Amino acid sequence: MDVELVSVGNELLLGHTVNTNVAEIAQFLSEIGLAISRSVTVRDDHGAIRGAVRDALDRAEVIIITGGLGPTRDDITKVAVAEALDLPLIRDEQYVVELRERFGKIRPGPMPASNLSQADVPKGGERLLNPLGSAPGIWIQMLNAVLIMLPGVPREMRGLMSNEVVPRLRNRADDSVILSRTLKTTGVAESALADVLSGVEERLEPLSLAFLPSVEGVDLRITASHMTKDEAAAKLDEATAILRPMLGSWYYGSEDLAEHLLNVLREKRLTLSCAESCTGGLIGQRLTSIPGSSDVFLGGVVAYSNEVKERVLQVSRSMIEEHGAVSTPVAEAMARGAITCFGTDAAVSVTGIAGPGGGTTEKPVGTVHMAAILRGKAACESRLFPGDRIDIRNRSAQAALDLLRGLLLKD
Repeated sequence: MDVELVSVGNELLLGHTVNTNVAEIAQFLSEIGLAISRSVTVRDDHGAIRGAVRDALDRAEVIIITGGLGPTRDDITKVAVAEALDLPLIRDEQYVVELRERFGKIRPGPMPASNLSQADVPKGGERLLNPLGSAPGIWIQMLNAVLIMLPGVPREMRGLMSNEVVPRLRNRADDSVILSRTLKTTGVAESALADVLSGVEERLEPLSLAFLPSVEGVDLRITASHMTKDEAAAKLDEATAILRPMLGSWYYGSEDLAEHLLNVLREKRLTLSCAESCTGGLIGQRLTSIPGSSDVFLGGVVAYSNEVKERVLQVSRSMIEEHGAVSTPVAEAMARGAITCFGTDAAVSVTGIAGPGGGTTEKPVGTVHMAAILRGKAACESRLFPGDRIDIRNRSAQAALDLLRGLLLKD
């Protein structure tokens, strides 16, 4: 079945609200083998909504519309959809009673008259229960298509998709699913990875392969469609077996690199600390965002000033004066200082110039020095990262963690 999504809201087009509903609805649909073939976003305007609905009806068998079901004047989705379908709006008197009861439990006094519009349903439409809000979903069955209206509030949308929409659509779909698997790599450019994997797509058919680059590395997304769950899982296993040897040491798993390192260190019964300058705590944040990390990661120091590097991490002033705070010797000394400070088996450190200012001819913006130490053995690396301040900091955190991964591979 072709599925189209129409998102309604000026706030989405102005960039004030990020439209996470598209991704979440796509994930719900993939569980039952459906995929969004087209997604459009329109403003709170009768003509724009009518046009989007009529266009979608020419192509799709399932149209999902989010947003504009509230009680305020800009919530015009139901009216515009009714106009597009040439259907009158009928007030559901039973839901009026339920609305009044709901409001009576929440606050004293009469229900605002504007909320009565939430009981209006296009003729022939079916109200979908929304226990998380006052705007119900609406299901309209037509001859060759179904049109579904959902609230734009993400948690309300999720509840309706899970409890109402997916079960109904599952009954209309076959037993196929859409399953994906992600293989994560780091330390390799997308173009270089594409060269290594040249021609592999033919061996993976009928699966699809996507390259997803980011500041942390390149993810490979393998997707199986129009298969049963067992068939898709088997095909993904075969594809993974083909790709993993080709990826070599660039590949580290399907989880975040910080989580991967914590798992490996945990298996080896080793502990970790960090010392950060230009990353300002990003490494520690990534590690502590993983539940249960406290049994491996003991702590970190954000040593932004030279005074803190000297006093807390025991980096000598003479070393800083000779090499500069942004240097390989200082990065290694910071990592060793973290090990002394926290008594860990391993540590990573970063010092650099994230910009936009502070660069020199010898050390331009993007210059970063990193160190990793494991059981006394050190690995150091100097890099010149592209991008803005945020990119440089994120690339630095990833590269420092990857430096420790390299030591663990040799351990």
